[in-house]
Amino acid sequence: MAQATPTRRHPLALLAARIPATLVLVGLVVICGLVSQGLWRPLSASPWWDQVAYGVPALAAGRWWTPLAGTFFSDPSWLYLVVISGFAGVAYLEYHRGSKVALSWFAVGQLFGVLAAIAFIAATSQLPWPWAVASAASLDVGPSGGTVACIAASATIMRSPWRERVWFITLGACAVLLLFWGSLADVVHAFAVLLVLAVQRPLPARRTTLRERRLIAFVAVLCLGTAQVLTVLAPTSGPLGSSAAISAPLIDVTVDVVVIVLIARGLRRGRRWAWIVGIVLAAVNIAWSLVVVTGVQIAGLPEATFGGDTAPLLGHAVLWLIFLGYLIWARAAFRVGWRTTIGATPAPTATDAAAMLREHGGGTLSWMTTWKHMSYLRTETGIVAYQRHAGVALALADPLGPAAGRQRSVAEFVAASEHAGLVPCWFSAGEATRRAVPQTWRSLVVADDTVVDLPGLRFGGNAWKPVRTSLNRARREGMTFRLTRLVDEPWGVQAQLRVISQSWVGGKELPEMGFTLGTLEEASDPEVRLALAVSPQGDIDGFLSWLPVYGPDGVIDGWTLDLMRRREGGFVPVMEYLIGSSALQFSAEGARIMSLSGAPLTHEYPPDAGIIAVLSERLAEALEPVYGFRSLHKFKEKFHPRYETLYLLFRDEADLARIGAGLVRAYLPDASLRQFADAGLELVRSEND
Repeated sequence: MAQATPTRRHPLALLAARIPATLVLVGLVVICGLVSQGLWRPLSASPWWDQVAYGVPALAAGRWWTPLAGTFFSDPSWLYLVVISGFAGVAYLEYHRGSKVALSWFAVGQLFGVLAAIAFIAATSQLPWPWAVASAASLDVGPSGGTVACIAASATIMRSPWRERVWFITLGACAVLLLFWGSLADVVHAFAVLLVLAVQRPLPARRTTLRERRLIAFVAVLCLGTAQVLTVLAPTSGPLGSSAAISAPLIDVTVDVVVIVLIARGLRRGRRWAWIVGIVLAAVNIAWSLVVVTGVQIAGLPEATFGGDTAPLLGHAVLWLIFLGYLIWARAAFRVGWRTTIGATPAPTATDAAAMLREHGGGTLSWMTTWKHMSYLRTETGIVAYQRHAGVALALADPLGPAAGRQRSVAEFVAASEHAGLVPCWFSAGEATRRAVPQTWRSLVVADDTVVDLPGLRFGGNAWKPVRTSLNRARREGMTFRLTRLVDEPWGVQAQLRVISQSWVGGKELPEMGFTLGTLEEASDPEVRLALAVSPQGDIDGFLSWLPVYGPDGVIDGWTLDLMRRREGGFVPVMEYLIGSSALQFSAEGARIMSLSGAPLTHEYPPDAGIIAVLSERLAEALEPVYGFRSLHKFKEKFHPRYETLYLLFRDEADLARIGAGLVRAYLPDASLRQFADAGLELVRSEND
């Protein structure tokens, strides 16, 4: 009896099955909003308010149920959108830790946050503190204490460095809201987050990286600017006092925002000048706030210069003081000058890289590290070849040198790049390098290197029929195969090769690509071999260029395909003929492998691959009519290769946007914006290095 084929469930159904508790909680909030009409009418103006709103007056009146009942309501009506969105944190926690954990944190965070906030306000309202006295008379509703607790608990289970980043944003947002607005809900949020901090202790003392210290400064200064703008545009009523909207001179905020915009990017890249300006800006803001609050008048400045409420200035002074202390503590992260180099000078050259390859061997793409536009870092155990674009140090292939020193070379390159304010990454690296990068790094598959094993290669059997047919046809039509070097060929042959190559490039909207794709200039290297298909009339119908692959003993172990060009109207299966003939000759010479390379932009990415996958897909679609990468990948399958995965290695997803821009410039360094526009692409313009 045939078994029934299982039905594949929709992704949304699978997601819903993982977060049932979250869906129930959201459903309760929506139902309560419908029953109370709070979805379209202010709840505070209805009879429901006194029965469900929690706060000091509610508990004083004996309405003990309000901390629980008020959880499933919201006020005003538009806030339902924010409240329901906040359940994303509950869903994330439930998806990764289960319904029991998510419900526990939601319930405990909500009840503890509400009760602790009420107790704190009730106690401090006995003091001559206007904010506490006013808060003791306020009521509120909503589940935000529970959702904020779940967001904080979710951050704890994230991988580093996202764990620290989300915690930094959560703590910063709670602090700013409490400091400047200080509503009952803000106090609830603060206690809910403190509870998670006390229970899980997610921020152990550890040495943060240069990148994290710079990123914290970058985010902090942007948050400071945002807080200053908001406190000017909106009235405040925090613990330090209250103020009306537009109650302070706009010139103060305008100057701060302009300076912050100018230095933010510099702080992110560790620039010394940005750090100095940040120190001065923080000190000036602290001094300015103290002058205004104390009422001191500076000679030469009109009194109106200092006008406005002083409450926001006290809050700003606190934040600027914290920022100033952080910049001083993290001063070692901001030592990058105007123009920096990676590593010591003089740097290695392409000659040094080639010598390193001959001595220790390399991978199928290693010879590309000797091409023009490459820069080099000498490490303690080898050499790393890279290009610098859009603030990114793009290391190509694997580090050169002994295999035992690979991890040391990786660590030194990462450290040198970060000290120079650049984003380090590896492009087209192998599995061994993927294992050598730090454990917190991420990887994406960018291509699959197509490798043909040469010992004992025979084109027998039905699987090799297309290749065998092309060889037989070439023999019948009088084609001649010649494996040579470009420098050994006469001027006439070289001229034909240039014409064939130019006709391939001519008429295309984008120029010939670089980085991992060579040209005739790279093919002129004496160590690079050319495979020529010569017609009976002496014309070159097609040619290939082969890059040497050195083994650890200094002997050439194989060859990597680079250029593939054919003459229009020439021998039709010329590429099958050239590759097949090359494989037979390499095998006869004793070579172990023949790599047909991995065509760029052909890998099928997973759905969650992020911006680099989106960029790759857009480039692949736009460039397919021009460069034919996908067609080339299918063509190589005729030779039944095995596949070795090539990776993009990067610190985390936050770097992908800049890496994408860097890769575009690495492959198309000479393309103009007009050419990109003509090709239908939107280019992220690279930064000036």
